[in-house]
Amino acid sequence: MQNNMSHFSLKSLFGAVFLFFAFSFGLKAQDGAKLFKQNCAVCHALTDQKLTGPGLAGVFDRAPKGDWLKNWILNNEKLIKGGDAYANKIYNDNGKAAMTVFEGQLTDKDVDAILAFMKNPPPPKNDVAAGPVAGAEATEEVKGGIDPLYLLLGAIVILALVLGALRSVRHSLQNSYNRREGKAETPESTFGQEVKEWISGHRRLVGVFVIIIAFGGMKSCWDACYDLGVYYDWETQKGYNPEQPIKFSHKLHAGDNEIACQYCHNSVEKSRHAGIPTVNVCMNCHKGIQTGPQYGEKEIAKIYAASGFNPKTGVYDAPENPIKWIKVHTLPDHVYFNHSQHVVVGKQECATCHGDVKKMTTVEQKNPLTMKWCIECHRKTEVAMEGNAYYDRMHKALKEKYKGQYDVKFTVDKIGGLECAKCHY
Repeated sequence: MQNNMSHFSLKSLFGAVFLFFAFSFGLKAQDGAKLFKQNCAVCHALTDQKLTGPGLAGVFDRAPKGDWLKNWILNNEKLIKGGDAYANKIYNDNGKAAMTVFEGQLTDKDVDAILAFMKNPPPPKNDVAAGPVAGAEATEEVKGGIDPLYLLLGAIVILALVLGALRSVRHSLQNSYNRREGKAETPESTFGQEVKEWISGHRRLVGVFVIIIAFGGMKSCWDACYDLGVYYDWETQKGYNPEQPIKFSHKLHAGDNEIACQYCHNSVEKSRHAGIPTVNVCMNCHKGIQTGPQYGEKEIAKIYAASGFNPKTGVYDAPENPIKWIKVHTLPDHVYFNHSQHVVVGKQECATCHGDVKKMTTVEQKNPLTMKWCIECHRKTEVAMEGNAYYDRMHKALKEKYKGQYDVKFTVDKIGGLECAKCHY
């Protein structure tokens, strides 16, 4: 009995240890891939292809043994200034281009995970995801249904016909009764005459109807102005997703590859505009990445055509052709919106206004961006005061002013977020 228990305990122990190491190795490899994408892939390819920096194929055979690679990644400047021969050779061979110093950004464990990933990189993907069948033409979905306006007009016409028929029947019955009683037949009155007679006999009721209709009309007018979208064109309203000149997938770049929004839209934290990425930003990666996982070389070739880059020679020897991106989120000229104020000071995520772009293949307008939508957001969003130097003095003053009175949530509308001049000038 004791031997069986001991045997069972040893088996369980070895199994648990094996699962622990297997899980730890898998997690380490996964972290290494993620860290490599975030910190290394912009400048280095896992092949022998040179990007901003040299290709990494065979780097473990070329570099000195031991912790040399780890030290190089963490602080290459220290090795170069310390007189390391191989460090200075790499520095001179690559035009004395400075590599990022990751000391303080990456830990020793992070670098170990990156090196483990580099030793066992994923196999290259040669198969390009199948696109549309050659020669096939995309067919646009035909939306069915009838316009509600036509239904309303049809209902009015039918109602008018029924009303006219009932009036004729009523007049015929009235004259039939008059003939039977020996009375003279009454001439048929017009619809307008009957309406005038009814109004003159029900003046108070008509007055109430007129007041209700007038106030209802004014309320509808106000709501229509309140809900005005970016433009009157339906294409710039919620759900608008135009086809761009290059099939750029935010899901692939921001979602799968975890590229930060600020890398491409680099003025979002310091300007009222988020900024349209220049083709040079695209070329930072696509000078080396020449084949995409979905469209192959077709869409990336459009980037090369825009930048004047020749992928065969690696030289910019052709005329440049600006990419004519189609703007998705547009506000009227009389509306002021500052991205830096919302992102830096207000600490809002991009998804608050733009939706979860990381899951969008083609970007679309997820929110209406109407005045009503913005006002409702200002009424429910609390001001990010704690630890925000922009609001430190205001926060201190407000705490003193309302101390012991009541617990109040300082939403944006309480600091002038509903004043007309804040957004309209």
